[in-house]
Amino acid sequence: YIPNSKVPCIGGSPQNIILLTCDAFGVLPPVAKLTPAQAMYHFISGYTAKIAGTEEGVTEPEATFSACFGQPFLVWHPVKYAQMLAQKMQEHNVNVWLVNTGWSGGRYGVGKRITLKHSRAIIDAIHSGELKQAEYSTYGVFNLQIPKTVSSVPTKILDPSQAWEGSAQDFDETIGKLAHLFQTNFKEYADKATPEIIAAGPEI
Repeated sequence: YIPNSKVPCIGGSPQNIILLTCDAFGVLPPVAKLTPAQAMYHFISGYTAKIAGTEEGVTEPEATFSACFGQPFLVWHPVKYAQMLAQKMQEHNVNVWLVNTGWSGGRYGVGKRITLKHSRAIIDAIHSGELKQAEYSTYGVFNLQIPKTVSSVPTKILDPSQAWEGSAQDFDETIGKLAHLFQTNFKEYADKATPEIIAAGPEI
């Protein structure tokens, strides 16, 4: 017996699910609204970067993929978990967001880390419903829907191609490199993924 315990210990359904990543290449947007297929793809991919201080021997960010953001703990194939996620999304009309707290303006060593202030403003805009009502544009290669404005966040950083401080060629090469890493990683799961899920990945 535990005082003040909730029995049964079951909460309600969330209105928003946030997939958190840290992009060290500086080419993923700070926030993007995902379709069910994109949510499955990015959930299966589990992309982020190992940051110095999180693991022994890591001195600078390294791109890494961990299926469902927790690969060592999976019992079933990652696609099964992704399909369960999509089913719950549709049953409860849940929005899924990809939130990037990594670099903006350039890759690690060139750009700057997205500030905690701006990341918090984005999370607040998600929970307040602001981003649900926002206007969106399509971000190329990854085909993500990115908001045109977010309260208290500079418009420029919402689109990495606009925030990029280097040349357009350098940006294209960098986003192409990350897209290739995504595609190479996903080959491991493509045999059980539907064409819809595969099509939700980046296009080079």
